[in-house]
Amino acid sequence: MYPKTVIFIGPQGSGKGTQIAKLKEVLEAKDSGRRVIDIQTGRRFRALAAKQETFAEEKVAATLDSGALQPDFLVAVLWGQAMVDQLDNKSHLLIDGFPRTVAQVADIEDAFKFFERTGVEIINLDTPEEVVRERMYSRARQDDTDASIEERLRWYCEDTLPVVEYFRQRADTIVHNIDGTDTIDGVHTAILAALKLS
Repeated sequence: MYPKTVIFIGPQGSGKGTQIAKLKEVLEAKDSGRRVIDIQTGRRFRALAAKQETFAEEKVAATLDSGALQPDFLVAVLWGQAMVDQLDNKSHLLIDGFPRTVAQVADIEDAFKFFERTGVEIINLDTPEEVVRERMYSRARQDDTDASIEERLRWYCEDTLPVVEYFRQRADTIVHNIDGTDTIDGVHTAILAALKLS
């Protein structure tokens, strides 16, 4: 098996984090000789916000509470540092949370060149707004307020969906459209089939 580079894209509440965890288990079992690196910027931002000891941590917390996008430079710092600390050209790489805007694509392209990543696959978790809205309300996370949920859905449509279209045109890239409304196991099964891991 060659090293996989898989980017998960979908609105908040579409189950990206859950599906990355399940895919990571499968890759570790099927290809135990390789490390599986998963980088989820949302999780990293929430960890920063929980500290609130520095100016930056307080700003991150306020941005999370409002549902606004984090600034591009900070997104690049977080995932860039995670790659520098953990990634090589032999490990599997699972990504959630970037790129979230077309402006962030240039940084990820630079990183892919640097780390010799080829054959990018996109898991596009196609999940309607009403479904993710209901899921976000039910998960009871502190940053899931009415206003922040609506703001995240707005920028997902305006800023992140164009990223999917970018990857559809990118060479050496496959975009897999997965029905995000299915059960957790149903989505997982569809992802494994799309990635030829079943």
